[in-house]
Amino acid sequence: MDMKKITVIVLTACIPATLFAADWPNWRGPNHDGISSETDWDPAGLNDDSVVWEAQIGIGFSAVSIANGKIYTAGNVDKKTDIIYCLDAADGKQLWVFKYPEPLTANMYEGGPNATPTVQDGKVYMVSKTGTVYCLDADTGNELWKRSLSNEKPQWGYAGSPVVVDDLVILNIGSAGVALKKQNGEIVWESGQGTSGYASAVPFEKDGIKSVAMFAKDSLQIIEAETGKLTASYEWKTSYNVNAADPVVSGDEILITSGYGHGAALLKRGPEGLSVVWKSKNMRSQMSGPVLIDGYLYGFDDNKLVCLDWKTGEQKWSEKSPKKGSLSAAGDKLIVIGEKGELLIAEATPQGYQQISSAQVLDGRCWTMPVLSKGRIYVRNAKGHLVCVDVQKKKIL
Repeated sequence: MDMKKITVIVLTACIPATLFAADWPNWRGPNHDGISSETDWDPAGLNDDSVVWEAQIGIGFSAVSIANGKIYTAGNVDKKTDIIYCLDAADGKQLWVFKYPEPLTANMYEGGPNATPTVQDGKVYMVSKTGTVYCLDADTGNELWKRSLSNEKPQWGYAGSPVVVDDLVILNIGSAGVALKKQNGEIVWESGQGTSGYASAVPFEKDGIKSVAMFAKDSLQIIEAETGKLTASYEWKTSYNVNAADPVVSGDEILITSGYGHGAALLKRGPEGLSVVWKSKNMRSQMSGPVLIDGYLYGFDDNKLVCLDWKTGEQKWSEKSPKKGSLSAAGDKLIVIGEKGELLIAEATPQGYQQISSAQVLDGRCWTMPVLSKGRIYVRNAKGHLVCVDVQKKKIL
């Protein structure tokens, strides 16, 4: 064969690498910790030309869930209707929509849906801001069942996304949660009619017992998933009852954090309940839950990104450039969206803030967690502009 032709083939045959990454089927990912298992992507590949498609999905703060090549998210249109969208992850093409009546309720922010759809076993679960839970067919969008819950609604509407544990759909609704049968929406247990917090339940298992950490409006509640039995609690009162960042669970330890100047606490479960390991004002996360990587915690302290030692709460570094925002992670890399739409990739290291790449991908207010799946990052703003950002590895054949 002509060597010139071989050279041309080698130099031009750059194609996306085959990726073997898990789906991201629910808020904070399959392990409910904000961390992707994906490794075959290029953190340095992010640039201003990385956006490969865009879509309009209505006003709101719902993140994307991804399963079987489809994206599920939600937004509000015409100030009185929420829409659950199903899009093709490859090109953003709309596959189906499901509409339900819901006011925008723009109370000191843009409004729209707060929760993120959960996808499991061919079904989509979603909760509206006023407390109606929907179960849809993931392929068609057809309604399978719905359940309206009449608990006292929090000021900014329900925000905790549905969490599936075995045959139950568990939600942060009521004093310390409610569980529905995932087959038909029947109530299995409920904790009371009081106002809820804004975080999603975080499932974990200890000694064969499945539990959830529920960040209620004024406390952390540890609840047996199957029965709703309260096994431990710790009082944590935040201004306006905004306990919104998901707890981080690691073994017998649980990290909680909230904004409005409150801070964070690492709690340890024991025979006597929950005890304090440390408290700190160095992480005041109002909305975006932190991630735990190799013994260090990365998250937002009000309007800056910080790293804390998990064991001691000592601050290792802080970085102001993202201001407010949200984050996820993949391996030892942080994926951060700043409030003004700059997407950042940085090393997850306690040795100081080390940025790898960045791109201005959106404008307006960006508070919703970025999601990495199969070499692409999906991120939205409050007014409903969703972008797909290509960070796939390229290889030469």
